[in-house]
Amino acid sequence: LDQFQQAFCRQAVNYEQLGLIGIFIAGAIPWLEAIGVVPGGILFGLDPTAVVLSAVTGNTITIFAFAYAGDKIRDWLKKRRASKGKEGESPRFAKAQASFDKYGIYGMGLLGPILIGTQFAAAISVAAGVKPLKTSIIISVSTLLWSIAIAVGMVLFGLDQLVSPDLG
Repeated sequence: LDQFQQAFCRQAVNYEQLGLIGIFIAGAIPWLEAIGVVPGGILFGLDPTAVVLSAVTGNTITIFAFAYAGDKIRDWLKKRRASKGKEGESPRFAKAQASFDKYGIYGMGLLGPILIGTQFAAAISVAAGVKPLKTSIIISVSTLLWSIAIAVGMVLFGLDQLVSPDLG
């Protein structure tokens, strides 16, 4: 029985590693975002600190990519809409631009993760004239703070214990 328990524990570590890789990848996907995948990772019994770090790292990579490609992304989206016979900006872009106009870069950093998504907040901010590095740092720090707040809230309410395998 000891060998079985040891093998099960080794297998569980592998599952946790795979789960964290999945959290990293999902955090990098627009619309899923770090703040969207942190609760899922915690509910599945993964370590909250590791979940936050994995999700935010994945998300931050794409925040930087979108910030440094902000103008190109905007031009590509406009051309794509035009090829479909649609004029002007998409409703999502218009909403994001209105948010930027109202709140500025710090507002985008604070509200972007929950309103329009971090990658789009970064692209909009750069398209509005904010330097890509400043944009990336502000939005990444905001994403980290949101993710920590969500993780702490889940742990305080005991939601990290819903699916917690007993590994001996």
